[in-house]
Amino acid sequence: MKDILRIAAVADLHVKKTGQASLQPLFAAASAEADVLLLCGDLTDYGLVDEAKFLAKEITSSLRIPAIGVLGNHDFESGKSKEVVRIMTEAGVTMLDGGAHEFEGVGFAGIKGFGGGFGRRQINAWGEDIIKKFVHEAIEEALKLEMALTRLRTPQKIAVLHYAPIHATCAGEPAEINPFLGSSRLEEPIDRYRCTAVFHGHAHRGALEGRTKGSVPVYNVAMPLLTANFGDHLPFRVIEVPVGEAVVA
Repeated sequence: MKDILRIAAVADLHVKKTGQASLQPLFAAASAEADVLLLCGDLTDYGLVDEAKFLAKEITSSLRIPAIGVLGNHDFESGKSKEVVRIMTEAGVTMLDGGAHEFEGVGFAGIKGFGGGFGRRQINAWGEDIIKKFVHEAIEEALKLEMALTRLRTPQKIAVLHYAPIHATCAGEPAEINPFLGSSRLEEPIDRYRCTAVFHGHAHRGALEGRTKGSVPVYNVAMPLLTANFGDHLPFRVIEVPVGEAVVA
């Protein structure tokens, strides 16, 4: 078993049917720099089968390390999310939706997540039924994350999300859309189960890093954000996790 696991992560690929720049250089570079790649949602632009097939071809042709993924909101747009998951799975990606996966002694728990807002300004289940359903969805996603984390017996636990669990990594986005970028309800299980790190996307103009109330590091790996901040480096983030030890952040 390795002493260090190098984790690469990126979100918001937004693969299109046509006019899409090749992702092969990114996948090749991630394969050289990391041991596993996390794909944190919005893999496709409209959730279309052809978009997923294009991405699958890019993955199978150039990614040489295992990949773990979750869906994002864009992947549901066309009602083909199950097909997108199937295509990604056939391409070798371990897709999680409330599931847990262990690799090289490190545990990964993955969900899409949902909106609802942060802290005292988060939306509560009161009033119209449609608001209650919205909040219920956020609660259900948080429960899925909790159940996934309970399945892990590894010292290191990595949460793989699309929506943000804290406001800090959304800072820079217009305040009006904060309730749709993530939910503080996701933060509670992350802290309770003492996650090592969290990766998410969705907030294209947010901040690169933040911490939960329990001081768990949170990384926003939305591709547009990484592209704007990483200069000549291809848009993916790499962190190293000491296997079997507490991560030093």
